[in-house]
Amino acid sequence: MATHLPDHFKCPISLEIMSDPVILSSGHTFDRSSIQRWLDAGHRTCPITKLPLPDQPSLIPNHALRSLISNYTLLSPLHQNISLSHPETLISTLASPSSTLDSKIDALRHLTRLSKRDFVFRRRLTDFGAVSAVLAAVDDPLLQEKALPLLLNLTLDDDSKVGLVAEGVVARIVAVLLCGASPDCRAVAATIVTSLAVVEVNKATIGAFPAAIGALVAILREGKGREKKEAATALYALCSFTDNRRRAVDCGAVPILLRNVDCGLERGVEVIGVLAKCKEGREQMEGYDGCVQILGRVLRNGSSRGIQYALLALTSLCFYSQRMVLVALEEGVLEVSFGLLEDDNEKVRRNSSNLIRVLRGNNHHRLK
Repeated sequence: MATHLPDHFKCPISLEIMSDPVILSSGHTFDRSSIQRWLDAGHRTCPITKLPLPDQPSLIPNHALRSLISNYTLLSPLHQNISLSHPETLISTLASPSSTLDSKIDALRHLTRLSKRDFVFRRRLTDFGAVSAVLAAVDDPLLQEKALPLLLNLTLDDDSKVGLVAEGVVARIVAVLLCGASPDCRAVAATIVTSLAVVEVNKATIGAFPAAIGALVAILREGKGREKKEAATALYALCSFTDNRRRAVDCGAVPILLRNVDCGLERGVEVIGVLAKCKEGREQMEGYDGCVQILGRVLRNGSSRGIQYALLALTSLCFYSQRMVLVALEEGVLEVSFGLLEDDNEKVRRNSSNLIRVLRGNNHHRLK
């Protein structure tokens, strides 16, 4: 591919397209990895001018050239056509033990970009045996952060999701969830779980895998920011399968989710709404001091979707427990629910109506 790009995009040392161009004090630009190897070998002269360099040479990022290379490779039809025509070359680079770390990272970058929106390219990657090479890259801490987005792309097509699980994706993803190289890696791994769980049979398979649900709950307990949000989303996707609700409850999900909701993670309300459908989940919620108060605050201040699931959870809790009805009435949930009957969202209006009937003692009505 490099032969079809401008010469000044190529490193004077490696003659490959630069992925991280840096400027030496001599004024010449090199790929960082190449010039660093030159310096690490003890050289203190510019490879081009042969002029002496300082004992500690500075490597200044060439942002302009890097942006130019990136834009050119994104826009060049010729470059893209070559990659699309020969994905096996990139896969071979990724899989080969003799490939350098930089070349593998570059292959992952190109494969990820080209597979993001192209169904045909993703299918060709699978046909050429890319999955095993990508999984091996996920196992490598030095490649994991670049490999996970590519693996996520490979899960985008429903007809690939079951096959990926059969090839051992779940074990790799659980390992990343438990001890990923970075919070971003764990966040992408959780997103992959969500993507795989679109297929019903995968929900059962992933949920039954040792530590899968526990790993997501652990992120909710110990993680931060985006990884927590993605873990909650993945847990929600898995818990639409009935058996996984009990597994989540057994892993201690309920108190952890309620604490997260109380701290502003509204995505956790959706999981609480689903877990409230099972007896074990409701028992945990009823035993959690302040559960109704937390859900009540979501009713007053949450988003439309958060309100919808808070109403579902409260309806389930109060339908099965007179004690929870009394707590909800004390917290003013009935008055808030009446106000929500005028909400723009039809689901919020319907769920409010259901909760009002339960709180007013009309439990004989079946919940919609």
